[in-house]
Amino acid sequence: MKKIVLTGIAFIGGLLTANAQCKAVTTIAESFDTWKDINKCWSVQSGKAMLYASEKRIIFYSMNNPRENMYLVTPEIKAGTYTLSLDLSDNGGETTLELFSIDNPSDIKTYISITKPSKITGEKKTFTVSLKKDSHLGLKVLLNGVNQAVYMDNLSLQAKK
Repeated sequence: MKKIVLTGIAFIGGLLTANAQCKAVTTIAESFDTWKDINKCWSVQSGKAMLYASEKRIIFYSMNNPRENMYLVTPEIKAGTYTLSLDLSDNGGETTLELFSIDNPSDIKTYISITKPSKITGEKKTFTVSLKKDSHLGLKVLLNGVNQAVYMDNLSLQAKK
């Protein structure tokens, strides 16, 4: 038992150290082409559904858990106004994307909605995002059916001039 607890503490310490090395950014240009797993500076909240990197994109998959809150959380972003664009498609059904400003990715109480949910239609999405302080950006996908999937690719975040 003691060995299991010590292993868990060492693992959590390693995660905290890895995330501490991620610096706040002002641009993101991610095609997800080289991801075999979620990048260490990003995080995932998937509940009982699945959110993973595969096939050179990010996949949100409901399995048997429709309406599960699933978030892909970016590295910390410096305060400012940005243009966010990304490619989104789904395998049918009703799906939406909502953006959140997040102070602490491990504390759901710090997730503040900054856009209304918008329907995923298979077209490129573009948003203007204003962050009043350094924070993470959460991309929440909502799937309303069993075995639904949303595919995310070519995420770009650029400071507005």
